[in-house]
Amino acid sequence: MYRPEIKVLDCTIRDGGLMNNWQFEDDFVRAIFKANCAAGVDYMEIGYKSSESAFSRDENGPWKFCHDTDIVRVLGEDCAEQGIKLAAMADIGRIEYDDIPPKNESVITLIRVACYVHQIDKAIAMVEHCIDKGYETTINLMAVSRAMERDLDEALDDVANSRVPVFYLVDSFGAMYCEQVQRLAEKYIAALPGKTIGYHGHNNQQLAFANTIEAIIRNCNWVDGSMYGIGRGAGNCPLELLMSFLKNPKFDPRPIYETVQKELLPLRQTIDWGYHVPYLITGMLNEHPRSAMKYMAENKDGDIAAFYNYLADGAILD
Repeated sequence: MYRPEIKVLDCTIRDGGLMNNWQFEDDFVRAIFKANCAAGVDYMEIGYKSSESAFSRDENGPWKFCHDTDIVRVLGEDCAEQGIKLAAMADIGRIEYDDIPPKNESVITLIRVACYVHQIDKAIAMVEHCIDKGYETTINLMAVSRAMERDLDEALDDVANSRVPVFYLVDSFGAMYCEQVQRLAEKYIAALPGKTIGYHGHNNQQLAFANTIEAIIRNCNWVDGSMYGIGRGAGNCPLELLMSFLKNPKFDPRPIYETVQKELLPLRQTIDWGYHVPYLITGMLNEHPRSAMKYMAENKDGDIAAFYNYLADGAILD
């Protein structure tokens, strides 16, 4: 009835923070952590590891940087002993090696290195640097829906010959249908024998959950979700849906339901994530959602058809 090797990662704070510059109240972050612990979630991605030389503390909350002092202050000194592993994401080009302390000096267990296909060599080097420091690691290859096939083949060959243990199929733009997920998952698995494949989907076309199920069917064993789907733009696969689908008896979705009710529904009144037609349009056209986010911010009652014409046909927006 279930595959015990499937691992669930919650990215509520990391991906959700893209909507408010990671300026969550401490009590909110603490509530997400406690719910994940009680629900049996395997990993909680608490934010990014980023260079303070590249990003301002005045504009970004603590979860853009994930210093251990902030994590321990909010989650407690015993946060690494609660049955859940903490994770952080490192974007290639936005972090230096020295920004990541040795594992024996950190409560973070997993570093997820995010890159584009042309950055795969730098991502592999960063992963192997983190492995040498004692961390679990993944590479999350972003925007693969727009990658050239030859570039992707070369990247997979490089990863196959590296120490990277987990490699993620990422639908950054929410552009994929199940057929693309199936093809790419099978391609990754064939190219990367002995490595684990993960899946991270966005919900621009309301397909993040369905595509996550497809990825599981195709033997992707690490899967991501966020509470009430919070994330950049249209958001992610809702964690409560994913937890309810998986049959592993160690997972209990009830703490997630309770936290959605107490924390996410009120937050939704101040941060507007989730399905909107402009996000659908960027997903359908395989475009980054930043144009939809900008359009929605500047045109509360804008002409959706005009936005489509602008992206699809190069028409001028009024």
